[in-house]
Amino acid sequence: MQILEKLKYRDGISLKLFGYKLSLSKNMDKEDIPKLLKKWYKKRTGKELNLENPQNFNEKIQWLKLYDNSPLKTKLADKYLVREWIKEKIGEEYLIPLLGVWDNFDDIDFDKLPEKFVLKANHGCAWNIIVKDKSKFDKKKAKKKFDKWMKRNYALKAGFEMQYKDIPPKIVAEAFMADSKGELNDYKVLCFNGEPKFIWIDQGRFGDRTENIYDTKWNLQPFLLTYENSKEEVPAPQNLEKMIEFARLLSQDFALVRVDFYNLDGKIYFGEMTFTSASGVDIFKPEEYNLKLGQMLTLPEKRSLNYK
Repeated sequence: MQILEKLKYRDGISLKLFGYKLSLSKNMDKEDIPKLLKKWYKKRTGKELNLENPQNFNEKIQWLKLYDNSPLKTKLADKYLVREWIKEKIGEEYLIPLLGVWDNFDDIDFDKLPEKFVLKANHGCAWNIIVKDKSKFDKKKAKKKFDKWMKRNYALKAGFEMQYKDIPPKIVAEAFMADSKGELNDYKVLCFNGEPKFIWIDQGRFGDRTENIYDTKWNLQPFLLTYENSKEEVPAPQNLEKMIEFARLLSQDFALVRVDFYNLDGKIYFGEMTFTSASGVDIFKPEEYNLKLGQMLTLPEKRSLNYK
């Protein structure tokens, strides 16, 4: 019979952590979250997590999850509120058009939405539905998903990504975006202490996905994360320098952030600010680059753990 660990956390939220069912509330001891994070990390990676003296890239992301949070990070992790900040920083013209925002799925008037659109939960990652043909859209199935997502706290779903914890859940609809080839290439600019260092491009978003990692001069790097390289040479995008300039501007206040953009036939659109890329469990190939990237990152002064 599986062991149940009973802990307490705000709002009586429950989750499963690699086989353990946890009930969490505000009375949980501060020391419990680092202990649970270490267990989660060991289960996901097979490795012990050194939070006391993190060295590699994945370890430092775990440290940042717990000890480098702020109200600004929470605002920018919010896929709705970040739009206001981007408008102020680089301009509204770089935002994907907003079609609507709601507190509940039942409030959405689908008759007013175009034939193609994207629905997103603002308070998590990968909680979205891409609608390419509204006439074939399964509203019942979508409602079931969003009703579940709206009740969940993403910070407790994928390894204590605490910047998501206090985001008020909303449903956001944005315009469906694709380039002239029907693709939506995603350029992720990884910034260390306010300086862009690497750019990786995800291709085949709607099919066979590949990922190439470059430096800021568009030299292909000798390591992989998650996906294999494209078999074809990938040219540098139009306005590469402009994306790097924007990433540098947007990353100034953070030790580590991945600033994601779309570049559609030379037109740049902001994607999102990602503070804990892959929740800090990406698989580096070869593994030595986990340490090399970790050595590039200087951790900030430790903040108090925000868990209430």
